[in-house]
Amino acid sequence: MPILTVWIMMEVIMQLEQIAKVAHEVNRAYCEALGDTSQLPWKEAPQWQKDSALLGVRLHTENPDLGAEASHESWMTQKIADGWIYGHVKDPNLKQHPCIVPFSDLLLEQQAKDFIFRGVVHALASIE
Repeated sequence: MPILTVWIMMEVIMQLEQIAKVAHEVNRAYCEALGDTSQLPWKEAPQWQKDSALLGVRLHTENPDLGAEASHESWMTQKIADGWIYGHVKDPNLKQHPCIVPFSDLLLEQQAKDFIFRGVVHALASIE
């Protein structure tokens, strides 16, 4: 593979990671506004959480017409594939999460996280 091609691919990956970082931090701030202080800053976040954000960024940059519901469904599909199940309280050790439900069953403030995430990705990736 030509060095220029490798360099361009690395630039794209770094850009996607930066978008994932910003989307994570915006989500963390929103969660804190709701009283949820369980989200760690990007630097301290576990790798599975960073990978999840990056998957969401890729979903919306590669499929810009998908909405917030698709974002949630993609997130939930990945969680289930990784062994997570529904639980009343988020517990990474037990792999339980209260948002492992259909998008339409989420509380509005939880749905808002998917709209916000998508909006951040679209804004930073210059998607119209």
